[in-house]
Amino acid sequence: MYFKAICSDVDGTLLNSERDLSARLKNLIQSLPKEIPLILASSRMPDAMRHLLKDLGRPSEPMVAYNGGLVLDENSHVLDSVTIPLPIVHSIVEWAQKADIHVSLFQGENWYEAKEDYWSKREIQNTKVKPTWMQTPDVLNLWSKDNSGAHKVMVMGDSNDISWLFGELHLLHGNDLHLYRSKDTYIEIAPRKISKATGLEVLLKSRFNFGMEDVIAFGDNYNDIDLLQKAGWGVAVANARPEVKAVANEITLHHKEDGVAETLERILGTKS
Repeated sequence: MYFKAICSDVDGTLLNSERDLSARLKNLIQSLPKEIPLILASSRMPDAMRHLLKDLGRPSEPMVAYNGGLVLDENSHVLDSVTIPLPIVHSIVEWAQKADIHVSLFQGENWYEAKEDYWSKREIQNTKVKPTWMQTPDVLNLWSKDNSGAHKVMVMGDSNDISWLFGELHLLHGNDLHLYRSKDTYIEIAPRKISKATGLEVLLKSRFNFGMEDVIAFGDNYNDIDLLQKAGWGVAVANARPEVKAVANEITLHHKEDGVAETLERILGTKS
């Protein structure tokens, strides 16, 4: 097949077992023509993707952050921004506090953490980004001054508590929120009206002269389904959720076996 852009999820798709980029993948991406953009589409914040793009030799690429809630061009200018309204953020925080569930708040280039604990340390290690330390009420007060909301709320805790909170939030705010259980102990929360696919569509219309049909996309989790369905060629890694594999055009190797590199090498005819 022929493609004009690569779009890939990060965690569970692009990264290996060490949550890093393999030498094989780096060499492959660095060998591609610069006119073929590599667009990362992730629930991550921008800074948690920038160091990866730099390692891939593509420091100035556009990106789709927060599952499509924030779309940035190659110069980090905002092309689209959709947030969770502040009253709903307040509701999420209040319900999470009933079970002592950890809450992380994200807006634009900022990640806010109330305290250093197991969960915040784990995210710092996984993303290689450091948060702004600020108490949750202070963050909400800050946002209330300009009536802004969150690009993402992430809650983490015991799997049973997370299951309970997922049910409560789905019942209360299911029409307004996407609730992704990326792990049994996580819920990643985003506005209902956005997705990685909507973010990519905004980006392509703004910065490129081709559409979704010319994109090859890679993913593994529920928040990648829309992306793989709407891309010209959707590829699920072997560790993907069954629902993701069901909509993919192709299933490649496990992310720990360099599935993205494997497929790109085969399509490009560079596999040795």
